[in-house]
Amino acid sequence: MAAGFAAALAEFAVERGADRAYLLQASGLSEADLSDQDNRIPVSSYQALIAAGIKETGDTALLLRHTFESELQMISVVGQIVHTSASLAHSIEQLNRYIRLMTDVSPGSAGDRYELLQTPAGLWIVDHLIAPATEYLGTEASFARFISEFRRSFPDVTFAIEMEVTYAAPPHVAEYPDLFRIPVRFEAPRNALRIDPVWVSESSDFEPGHAYAFGVFTRHADALLKDLEADTTARGLVEAQILPRLHEGSISMDGVARDVGMSRQTLYRRLKEEGLTFGEVHDDLRKRMALDYLEAQKVTVNETAYLLGFSEASSFVRAFKRWTGHSPTAYLSKVA
Repeated sequence: MAAGFAAALAEFAVERGADRAYLLQASGLSEADLSDQDNRIPVSSYQALIAAGIKETGDTALLLRHTFESELQMISVVGQIVHTSASLAHSIEQLNRYIRLMTDVSPGSAGDRYELLQTPAGLWIVDHLIAPATEYLGTEASFARFISEFRRSFPDVTFAIEMEVTYAAPPHVAEYPDLFRIPVRFEAPRNALRIDPVWVSESSDFEPGHAYAFGVFTRHADALLKDLEADTTARGLVEAQILPRLHEGSISMDGVARDVGMSRQTLYRRLKEEGLTFGEVHDDLRKRMALDYLEAQKVTVNETAYLLGFSEASSFVRAFKRWTGHSPTAYLSKVA
C-alpha cells in the first residue's frame, strides 16, 4: 500500500502523545519508507502501525479521527484525482481505477470495490471489500473518508444520510454521533452508505475548470500504476487476494489465479520463479497476521484462530508452535 497513509497517521499519533520511535519499531517501518507518499509498504506494517498508535494513545478511534481530520489529496495522488473529477459517479469510477495506488487489498471476485447503487430504498455507496467483522477499522475509515471529503468540499449540501456496517458496535461507538453525524446500523448484511439523491441529479456535477489538473494527476497516476504492475511480485498478488479472505480457511489457488487474471499453471510458475509455493505464501501470511493480532492484544487466541481461518483453536496453537516454537500464550508472556 502507499506509504503516505502510514506517514500521515504516524504524524497524527505523535501529535497525540505517541512515541515515533516506538511506532516505527512496532510497524517495522523506517523513516526512509515514509519519506515519499508513493513508496510501497506492506499492508501488515500499516495495520501494525495502527495497533501501535492505539496502544500508545489509548484511543481506539485514532484511525477514525485521523480520517475525518486529514485530506486525501494531501496523502495520495488519488485524492487529487477524486477532487478534480467531474461528478460523484466519475470520482467513484476513478477511485476504483486507481485504488491499487492506495492499497492492494482487493474485493476479490466482487469486481470494483465501490459501487454507486440506486435502489427503491435510496442511493447507496456500497463497499464490496469482504473482511472479518472484527477488522472494522478499514471499513469505518473508508466511509469516514467519503463523508469527510464531501463535508469539507460541500459544507452546505447534504451528503450522507445513514450507514450500514457488518461489524458490531466498536469500543468507541460513543464517538460516532459526533464524528459521523448520521444513524449507523451495526451487524448489517453489507457495508453501505446512503447518500442524498441530489448527487446523481443533473445539477450535481462538480465545479468545472479542473480538466487540465485532472489530466496532470491521472497521467502521474497511470505512470505509477504502470510501475506498480511491472514491479508486482507473484507473492504480492497472491497476498493481496488472500488477506481479505484469511478467515475462510481453505483458499483455492484456482480461485486466486482467476482473480489475478492468470491460469493456475501461470501462477504456479510465477511463484516457483520466486522460490515459493501457494501454500507457503498462505502459511507465511497467516503467521505474520497471527503475530500482529496477538501483539496488538486486541483479540483472544480463539478469535485470532477464527480470523486466520482455523476451524479449531487447537489447530491454530499447533501451527503457532511450528512458526515460533512457543504456544500463543507463552509467546505473549515473552513479548509483554
